[in-house]
Amino acid sequence: MAYRRRSSRQMQAATDQVAVAPTLPAIEKPKSPRSRMMRQYDLVERVRAYNPDTNEDLLNRAYVYAMKAHGAQTRASGDPYFSHPLEVAGILTGLKLDDATIVAALLHDTIEDTESTRAEIDNVFGHEIGVLVEGLTKLKRLELVSREAKQAENLRKLLLAIADDVRVLLIKLADRLHNMRTLEFVPHAARRRIAEETLDIYAPLAGRMGMQEMREELEDLSFHTLDPEAYAVVMQRLDALADRNRNLIGEIESQLSKNLQTNGIAARVYGRRKQPFSIWTKMERKSVGFEQLSDIYGFRVVMPDVEACYRALGVVHTTWPVVPGRFKDYISTPKQNDYRSIHTTVIGPGNQRVELQIRTEEMNDIAEFGIAAHAFYKDGMGSPTERLQHESNAFAWLRHTVGILSESANPEEFLEHTKLELFHDQVFCFTPKGKLIALPRQANVIDFAYAVHTDVGNSAVGCKINGKFAPLSSELQNGDEVEVLTSAAQSAPPSAWESLAVTGKARAAIRRATRAAVRDQYAGLGRRIVDRLFARAKIEYADDKLKGALPRLARASIDDVMASVGRGELKASDVARAMYPDYKEERMVRFGAKRSLAEKLRLKSPAHPARIASVIPVRGINSDLPVKFAPNGGAVPGDRIVGIVSPGEGITIYPIQSPALKDFEEEPERWLDVRWDIDETMPQRFPARILVHNVNEPGSLAQVATVIAEHDGNIDNISMSRRSPDFTELTIDLEVYDLKHLSAIIAQLRAKAVVARVERVNG
Repeated sequence: MAYRRRSSRQMQAATDQVAVAPTLPAIEKPKSPRSRMMRQYDLVERVRAYNPDTNEDLLNRAYVYAMKAHGAQTRASGDPYFSHPLEVAGILTGLKLDDATIVAALLHDTIEDTESTRAEIDNVFGHEIGVLVEGLTKLKRLELVSREAKQAENLRKLLLAIADDVRVLLIKLADRLHNMRTLEFVPHAARRRIAEETLDIYAPLAGRMGMQEMREELEDLSFHTLDPEAYAVVMQRLDALADRNRNLIGEIESQLSKNLQTNGIAARVYGRRKQPFSIWTKMERKSVGFEQLSDIYGFRVVMPDVEACYRALGVVHTTWPVVPGRFKDYISTPKQNDYRSIHTTVIGPGNQRVELQIRTEEMNDIAEFGIAAHAFYKDGMGSPTERLQHESNAFAWLRHTVGILSESANPEEFLEHTKLELFHDQVFCFTPKGKLIALPRQANVIDFAYAVHTDVGNSAVGCKINGKFAPLSSELQNGDEVEVLTSAAQSAPPSAWESLAVTGKARAAIRRATRAAVRDQYAGLGRRIVDRLFARAKIEYADDKLKGALPRLARASIDDVMASVGRGELKASDVARAMYPDYKEERMVRFGAKRSLAEKLRLKSPAHPARIASVIPVRGINSDLPVKFAPNGGAVPGDRIVGIVSPGEGITIYPIQSPALKDFEEEPERWLDVRWDIDETMPQRFPARILVHNVNEPGSLAQVATVIAEHDGNIDNISMSRRSPDFTELTIDLEVYDLKHLSAIIAQLRAKAVVARVERVNG
């Protein structure tokens, strides 16, 4: 995601951009664990320094309990294992967290790695601490086939625990930080895996929570492990630059402070260097060398209040020339992780570009410590942690995101969407009513629509960006005003949208809507089949009577039964027998058939194997049963399809939404369950029909044909009719590879100014 693994040739080319000598210096190893382990009184004093009312007895009991529980266990470094939870607790004292968090940090590995149990933790330290420790305990005995699946399930458990109590996240991040600081003692293979996981999940998660210092250290430690040569080169250049610009940095700090003081503004000014990983990723992203970077050093201007921030901005802008396009006001429009600051870049002393961040002390603490800093700037009832959870936008975002991610269908899907949600910088867009919508960079109108509301996304049919019509796939920019056009006729989005969406929320919603639409289609089909059978058999059907038969059908609801019938998993006669045990099927349709593979389709019997004598035992399409597609509209891979048997004519394949299927409602025995069986190594085209309402002007037909040709579609037939003086209706028979290909062509046609409307025709 954020860090791309490259070939040795790419690595060498990138390294050559910044190398200053043919030989690299020895890479500095991470610091070894402390030779002297922190003592009880050290930990208590650290907590007492910011919380005079700390429960010393609770801290002492936790220290002794954890030390005894871990006993003679040792780490890979040879140090006592207890040194690890102790260091994790020490990191959290730097964030000034409450007693329960510090105690849970001391105990966080006891349930997982010792004989301690959750019940014992609850009994000795209370339910609150037991919940925190349980949230940090990995799932054991996962019967999953891949390491990624296990990783995803443990991450799902962790995020759900975090959604209930953010302190779980703070402990987990501190745990990962200490593990990364001592990563040199871990075997090489595991070292790379841990570093990749840190860079993929935990560093971005810290960033989303606004904990920038922790994010940067996690990134740099991972970078050092994954690409030590690049890390060494960047550090060498940074050290050389620091020696060369030492006086210039002091001059800028001094001149900034002096100019502000002259204007009656008291400020704290200090310079700060970008971290190696941030520099390296920017060089890769922009394909530039080290010397071309202009913002390696930034300067923080820390003010007493918000009003002083804007006064300081005025002084800076009237003293030095401003670099165009480099101004951002995150005070009036904070980031989703609660970051607030004014960013500007000016041409400062020595004609150097100077990047400034102007903020208050509170904003500065939140910028560095993120969600952990909120508790100490809020007055009111409750503990600091309780106030933190209620006041933090970052935590609200996390809870909302976890709610979406938890609905993923499988572990790999959950992991993919988690990474998508964590990794993107943001753009800020507005609804016509002025509501601010924050989205990841490269997000499009589909993502925007689902960010407004799931129903808006599901029913979106078009949009206006800054008052102009645009495709739904249009990438959004900062400040765009987006109006989403909806239609009550569209209850579910096209499944192809899932590949266009960027956000996990949009993808998950599209997948849910697609599944629901498919299920509804099958349920509708199943109900028609059941109704026809009951009418033909002259027996009464009632939902209430079917409810009583659900256990015999092993289904949870009536809709489940109907969908199963529609999919061919149950027969309508099975439903009749479950409701009326004396029912006997009057007719039996049988096709004796040699088994042969279809070139493009596979027909499956909808029967249970035990009842093979009473159904159509066809697995493949017999040469005596030719296959053709629906005459008015065809069908393409990606469509849900059914086959209709016509005696003497073979099988006709229809998409499930085809209105022509109503003609066969009275003959359910002609319906076959059909599945696509496409050889992806040999792509072939399939028939589809679209209706295009075209503006009647010279060259409009040529534009339509060009779009289809440029997107690898083939026009098989075209007919035209004039519906009005201004518009021409084009009926185009296409050949496309699949539904995604067809949807892409339709989307590109809709983007053309000469096209008023495009819709697919289902014969």
